[in-house]
Amino acid sequence: MTTLHQHARNIRRYAVKMGEIQGQGYVGQALGYADVLAVAYCHAMNFDPANPEWPERDWFLLSHGHYAIAHYAALMEAGILSPDDIEVYGSDDSHLPMSGMAAYTPGMEISGGSLGQGLPIGVGIALGLKQQRKTGFVYNSMSDGELDEGSTWEAAMSAAHHRLDNLICIVDINRQQADGTSTDILNFEPLADKWAAFGWHVQRVDGNDIDAVQTAFDTARHLNEAQPRVILCDTLMGKGVPFLEQREKNHFIRVDAHEWAQALAVLDKTEGADA
Repeated sequence: MTTLHQHARNIRRYAVKMGEIQGQGYVGQALGYADVLAVAYCHAMNFDPANPEWPERDWFLLSHGHYAIAHYAALMEAGILSPDDIEVYGSDDSHLPMSGMAAYTPGMEISGGSLGQGLPIGVGIALGLKQQRKTGFVYNSMSDGELDEGSTWEAAMSAAHHRLDNLICIVDINRQQADGTSTDILNFEPLADKWAAFGWHVQRVDGNDIDAVQTAFDTARHLNEAQPRVILCDTLMGKGVPFLEQREKNHFIRVDAHEWAQALAVLDKTEGADA
């Protein structure tokens, strides 16, 4: 039986292989967020790999569309995409474009990338599911950079007003944005207090501690309170590949050709040590 740690490692490997195809990309985020995605797709969510549009499914919204490489890796591990698709990542007319687009990719629910849009869409979907008396959850995945957007907080207020207990927001707090450190650009702390003040049930966890993430997802899903839920995940960009973990800037990475193989070797070595 594959463990969540092994699922997370597989997601990291798929992401690094896709990064190697293009020689660059948002691999730092994928490595840092792999543990969260492993819990989401290999533990928490209800879906049918053979029918990604199954009406009773849980929805996963990738608001931060530039994390597509991470999401594709998770979809491969979940059986919705094939690992063979790695070879076409980012190529012309590929169904795996570098930024997530719903029209191209099975399992990609929205075309993200305009930051701050995922949570408003999630509110609408959660309301719709309520009206249809469906029991699926809506998971909105977003970056800490999206905390700078007013639409995020408008949606947060709306979700609490409508008591959307079927909406779970996951915030990747990796503290890096394209222009620098997240809190230097616009300080969002004390973040847990802010979400709580907006009427949400709040958990903050080490996003690279799979046991803690699993507990947080279970709590969010089974909470007996009529309010939306948010899981704040503090993650380390480049997690699992030490020479990337130590880089000062990991928002969009370019590494020398031999370093992709080096990164895979580190992940393979870790897998052997944990087996």
